[in-house]
Amino acid sequence: MRILLVEDEPRLLRSLARALREEGYAVDTAADGEEGLYMAKNCDYNAVVLDVMLPRLDGWQVLEGLRQHKQTPVLMLTARDAPRDRVRGLDTGADDYLVKPFDLSELLARLRALIRRSAGQARPVLEVGEVLLDTRARLVSHKGKAVTLTPREYAILEYLALHRGEVVTRTELYEHLFDDSDDSLSNLLDVHVFSIRKKLGAELIATRRGVGYCVRA
Repeated sequence: MRILLVEDEPRLLRSLARALREEGYAVDTAADGEEGLYMAKNCDYNAVVLDVMLPRLDGWQVLEGLRQHKQTPVLMLTARDAPRDRVRGLDTGADDYLVKPFDLSELLARLRALIRRSAGQARPVLEVGEVLLDTRARLVSHKGKAVTLTPREYAILEYLALHRGEVVTRTELYEHLFDDSDDSLSNLLDVHVFSIRKKLGAELIATRRGVGYCVRA
């Protein structure tokens, strides 16, 4: 999943980006509202983590501008705990609201819930045949036995499972799972899909030659 993180405090920006990448997310960052709005409008993100107090454009302005074009899930971060601020964020179009200082595990849980809901999956456990994905713990099992996937393998499988029954193009997978630091011109995707099939069965992910991949509904 690809996340846009908009935060002007350098230390928090770096630590959150690192934590999200360790969880297997592809992460793009912006340090002001103007850059954040441009990126959010011009790239397809699975979610945006948006600070309220930003230079150039504040979080409310970024959110309002984004909602004129897209319905990308937005988790707002703010030091303001007054009910009127939470109400303003939700009424402007935020999907969730987290007050600083926050616990990292809560932020991650809220992000997972936002991404599931946006894909029409309310339950935290995804079932694909004999494969189960627990999105809370990021655990995978096959026929009741735990299977270890790398963070990138898990991210690919989760994305395909959230869109099961659909053909997901290679371009879409690269855009949502690989950030700017990755080499999207390599055969990384093919290598990861091969490894997933080896661990969970060749029939799990079907190839649509010349288009992309599909997990059957």
